[in-house]
Amino acid sequence: MTLEDDGLLRWFLKTDDGTVMMVRDVLTSVAIVAAIGLVLFAVSGIWPPLVAVESGSMHPNMQEGDLIFVVGEDRFVGDNPIDGTGVVTLENGRESGYDKFGKAGDVVVFQPGGSERATPVIHRAHFWVDEDENWVEEADPEIIGEDTTCDDIASCPADHAGFITKGDHNSGYDQQTGLGASSDEIVKPEWITGKASFRIPWLGNIRLLFDKYLFGAIGGTVAPQAVAGVSVGAGSVAGAVTVAGRRWSDRN
Repeated sequence: MTLEDDGLLRWFLKTDDGTVMMVRDVLTSVAIVAAIGLVLFAVSGIWPPLVAVESGSMHPNMQEGDLIFVVGEDRFVGDNPIDGTGVVTLENGRESGYDKFGKAGDVVVFQPGGSERATPVIHRAHFWVDEDENWVEEADPEIIGEDTTCDDIASCPADHAGFITKGDHNSGYDQQTGLGASSDEIVKPEWITGKASFRIPWLGNIRLLFDKYLFGAIGGTVAPQAVAGVSVGAGSVAGAVTVAGRRWSDRN
């Protein structure tokens, strides 16, 4: 930097000119937001790290309008995770005493069917099943129904290994009730994009309103990268969550 450049920089930082002060304030605000974003990314290991809940499938442990901080599957791993993953199921969490959002086990964000075009879902991982397993026999009869058999469920026996998932407020497993195209499949570990860490009540409403009134006004479309039930970017998931630029859902 030359002496001339150094003098110009000092003038820019100290001048009382109204226009320059406004530009300086904007740049400072952008720098602060960028710094916060970098810190959140460093902690979470994924981007975007925030999602806004849009629907009620995770009641009472997540509410519409909650802002959820999401971390990578390999971050902050609890006791007794499923081998080869960083996810603790409800079944294992009960044994180890590990819980998240009011119940045992991790709440995960996943892409139904592994499709990037599908709306992400944020639900709890209940238990793990192996390929060809009759997982209905392992399921909680109060959830799946005492008279339900493997023949009644399209995803049974399991055509691949993975997680059985469920919204805390929903009456049945996702693989039993389905959330749309391909969403009744057993959730493969590679379909999981993150784990819910903690929530900030109501703050996600800002993002949801932004999606509704800005993106909804443009040709009647929804926010970019919509996710079933969840809004991302301070985002949405099935059950609905929206996160920094993405939308997730937690459908009923």
